[in-house]
Amino acid sequence: MNTVTVTASGTYDVLIGHGILPELGGHIKTLLPPTQKIAVVTDETVAALYAKPVLATLTNAGLTPHIYTLTPGETSKNSTVYLSLLNRLAEDGFTRADCIVALGGGVVGDLAGFTAATFLRGIPYIQVPTTLLAMVDSSVGGKTAIDLPHGKNLAGAFYQPTLVLIDTDTLDTLPQEIFQDGMAEVIKYGMLNSPRLLDQLLNDNITQELPTIITTCVSIKRDVVEQDEFDTGRRMLLNLGHTVGHAIEKLSNYTIPHGQAVAIGMTIDTRAAVAKHLCPPDCLHMLDNLLDRYSLPNRTDYSAEAIFQAAQGDKKRRGGDISIVTPRSLGHSELMQIPVEDLLHWIKLGVSS
Repeated sequence: MNTVTVTASGTYDVLIGHGILPELGGHIKTLLPPTQKIAVVTDETVAALYAKPVLATLTNAGLTPHIYTLTPGETSKNSTVYLSLLNRLAEDGFTRADCIVALGGGVVGDLAGFTAATFLRGIPYIQVPTTLLAMVDSSVGGKTAIDLPHGKNLAGAFYQPTLVLIDTDTLDTLPQEIFQDGMAEVIKYGMLNSPRLLDQLLNDNITQELPTIITTCVSIKRDVVEQDEFDTGRRMLLNLGHTVGHAIEKLSNYTIPHGQAVAIGMTIDTRAAVAKHLCPPDCLHMLDNLLDRYSLPNRTDYSAEAIFQAAQGDKKRRGGDISIVTPRSLGHSELMQIPVEDLLHWIKLGVSS
């Protein structure tokens, strides 16, 4: 088992290994000795696979689990479901000594985390991600949120978990298209900060290396979060491809999954950077090869104008400027501030190049 320790407003471990899900109850009893009730927030797909072993480990540890099951997909990450969760916690008598467990992918983790951050002004929560995307990205760093009609993740809070437990065996039941979706975020970490990871993803059979790859991604994110927990500077690097990606998700009414949208967004950002001579063409060649290898898209049918309009409410906007992440060389990207009105030209370069 690998352990990555994150030191932010709260210090916690990210545990990464095979077959560690049955240890969850014991970890909770050690970390949160007063806890009695556990709210397990999950979705119908994950519940069918993992509710039974999770409920067993919690019960065996002397805890009282309550399971709250959502409809799978981004459409559950809304204010109606969020308020329903808050009310159910109140009805079931949860206190600040109790705990939420987010069992599932990024939607479950974001929603459960935001619920934990705001119920009784904050109760502990534990992330148990079951998708590759959640393992390498959304479960770590304390970003919690729900979507609003005007855009993705517009209501949220920075609220660190007490523990992140990543059982890589849960990837065995992941549909191939969901696994590929997570690979977009893995590729993102390589583009940001690891030429070695890019080479590994392009040339190796990653099946046997997933714990190491996940640990690499989590370690990169840990280093960024510790420098900029509240996303005012360096942490915005983690948004490579996300301004355009979130706009594409919104335009599709979230029928295009997050990873696919980010893959398109990274390509548009990299094409634009190459067109403006900010990075060499080999960055784009590497990205295209990786996206092709993992069956991820690099183009969209949405126009640059439509993407620009959908990106107007992006939370990375600061007044009249917006932050974009620009690849500069293989395994190295930088933040760049541009006027919002220049974003359309940037997207046009990325769409048409």
